[in-house]
Amino acid sequence: QLVESGGGLVQAGESLRLSCEASGTIFSSNRMAWYRQVPGKQREFVASVSKTDGTTYIDSVKGRFTISRDNAKNTVYLQMNNLKPEDTAVYYCNAVTDFLRPIFDWGQGTQVTVSS
Repeated sequence: QLVESGGGLVQAGESLRLSCEASGTIFSSNRMAWYRQVPGKQREFVASVSKTDGTTYIDSVKGRFTISRDNAKNTVYLQMNNLKPEDTAVYYCNAVTDFLRPIFDWGQGTQVTVSS
């Protein structure tokens, strides 16, 4: 089970921190990732963090977003700074393979809306 939280409505330039709590089975042995989706478009990979804290990001968020994980809490975070209107989307987390393919059913996501 994946439960995302922390979304909201902010102005451009502001920050949000998303959280995703996963069951121990999902979290402990997998790379974790954040995705986002806007209506009418495919879900887009945003960032991932490995079990050893190696990270990957899409170019559009590099330098603004930071993904991290707390293994004791089975939680993955996405710190989003200097938000832009184009970051507006529903954000989801999931465990992923080393080829960044999602493994489990999606949660409900958390809405992030950035106004200009």
